[in-house]
Amino acid sequence: MIFTEYRNTFRWIMIAASFIIVSLILWKTYEFFQHFKEEERVKMENWSFAQTDLQKMNNLNADMGNLPLKVITSNTTTPMILVDSDGNISSFNNLDETKAEDSTYVKSLIYKFEKENTPIQVKQDGKIISTIYYGNSPLLNKLVYYPFALILIVVLFGAVIFFFYRSNKNATQNKLWSGMAKETAHQIGTPLSSLIGWTEILKSEQVNPEYIVEIEKDVDRLQTITERFSKIGSIPTLEVADIIKETIDAYDYLKSRSSKLIDFEIITPSGDIPVKLNKQLYSWVIENLVKNAIDAMKGRGKLTVEISQLENNVKVSVSDTGKGIPKSQFKKIFEPGFTSKKRGWGLGLSLTKRIIEDFHDGQIKVLQSEINKGTTIQIALMRAV
Repeated sequence: MIFTEYRNTFRWIMIAASFIIVSLILWKTYEFFQHFKEEERVKMENWSFAQTDLQKMNNLNADMGNLPLKVITSNTTTPMILVDSDGNISSFNNLDETKAEDSTYVKSLIYKFEKENTPIQVKQDGKIISTIYYGNSPLLNKLVYYPFALILIVVLFGAVIFFFYRSNKNATQNKLWSGMAKETAHQIGTPLSSLIGWTEILKSEQVNPEYIVEIEKDVDRLQTITERFSKIGSIPTLEVADIIKETIDAYDYLKSRSSKLIDFEIITPSGDIPVKLNKQLYSWVIENLVKNAIDAMKGRGKLTVEISQLENNVKVSVSDTGKGIPKSQFKKIFEPGFTSKKRGWGLGLSLTKRIIEDFHDGQIKVLQSEINKGTTIQIALMRAV
């Protein structure tokens, strides 16, 4: 119950934590990226100094050692283009030689490199003799996709945790439902057997037959309830039945036992609509929905049950003129333990959802609701072939 009340808070905490983690990943990646870019710029500046020294060495016909040449040849990753003061391409490095012969391609690369990194000017005696245009190395280009890979890993990891938690939660709930239902059926079964025996004794004692009839009705009702709990504790058997007849039977049972201040209406198409049902559990669904509608109207208003058929499925809608449901609670009302009643257990609609979706492979949802105007809950089931 506590988890149900604060689940949205937990959800927002998880979202905020995920946002912080992703932000830190992006920020650290940005720092790494800038660090590597700075290192490459230093490397290219050293390359420009070596180019200047090599130019001086050639002009003076002097031997300045192998260091400038070694610095120039050490660049094996960073793509670059050297353009002289007249705008002619002096040399290039780490480019596709076949494509580099295309002047249009080279110009587009220069434009691209200029956007990626500030060009470095090579000066000699205060005069610009050439300009170095360089792009990002393959390592930097790969680093751009690094945060996306990390985010994907975080998302996949989160998805695995979510589905593990969800399946574990569903398994726990299923065990709880099964255990509770079987235990309830067992507990009811013992006094029910005794009641059946006492009924037979009363018949032999010449008790008023009207009393016996009413007792037998209640005994039959208890037997139906016992069967329902025994079936919801295991996988029930489905059989083809007319959903119109089954709905009317459950509807009439509650109508005869409800307040006369409620205007009951049922709308059905003509003919039969065959659907695979477990009759006891389906009648339980209709009774739960009708009872909730009556409670929402506080025993006064209009209750409408409507059955409509499409080509492949059939829809059963239960509408009331009660207090309505806030939109934020459309899904919550089907969760175990959720109730707006002071004395409610919060199990009726969760049982209804389990019966429809888990046992009948159907759907149930709040179709529409307006505060102080009413609510419509709709069931959708596949027609039997």
